[in-house]
Amino acid sequence: MTEHEQCIVILDDDAEIRTLVCDYLDRYGLRCIGVGTGAELKRVLARETVDLLLLDIMLPDTDGLKICQELRETTRMPIILLTALADESDRVVGLEMGADDYLTKPFSARELLARIRAVLRRVSDQVWVHQGKQADVFEFSGWRLSTKGRTLARPDGAFVSLTGGEFDLLVAFVRHPGQVLNRDQLLELTKGRNAQPFDRSIDVQLSRLRKKLDDENLIKTVRGGGYLFAVDVMEPDDG
Repeated sequence: MTEHEQCIVILDDDAEIRTLVCDYLDRYGLRCIGVGTGAELKRVLARETVDLLLLDIMLPDTDGLKICQELRETTRMPIILLTALADESDRVVGLEMGADDYLTKPFSARELLARIRAVLRRVSDQVWVHQGKQADVFEFSGWRLSTKGRTLARPDGAFVSLTGGEFDLLVAFVRHPGQVLNRDQLLELTKGRNAQPFDRSIDVQLSRLRKKLDDENLIKTVRGGGYLFAVDVMEPDDG
């Protein structure tokens, strides 16, 4: 999909912000749809293929964090939170709910565009890499990870929903089993040139990923070193 075909939806109850953001993104080849309520968002998602959602946390009719959590149960669509909350703990809650990034209001249009492009590029780059010569399917401890389909199946066959960041983090681990990876290496493997100094999102994503894998023996913490994917990984012939 080329950049000008990508569709961005912004859910914000401020009509002026919606208009300004959509007008700005349109100038850079991103189709933008503005909605003001959770109900409007549902209607748009039902009829459109949405590549990224800009989601305001503070909404009059519903809770933006709740929307984020509900969406994350059914989709891996990238989500960037727009928040007026300055407290770091509030932003961490947003990441724990499944958001891929956040931006604090007031924000500049240029920074918003840069964040959008970084998230979209990360997803696009990950898919491109997986369609190359590297393996598309990995199996470990009964789990089955498909990088081409971007799916993770439990040993019982049930699928587990992962955010884009969680999925990329798991891919980094299965591609380097038995190797100690520190935070900087994980940032490089998941975000590449878009990694930011002192980025703590890896910690949040790792915590969420461990809970979803529900096995403390899969990803172990190495004191003073980093993290280790501590099980054998196979690449089945049907991958």
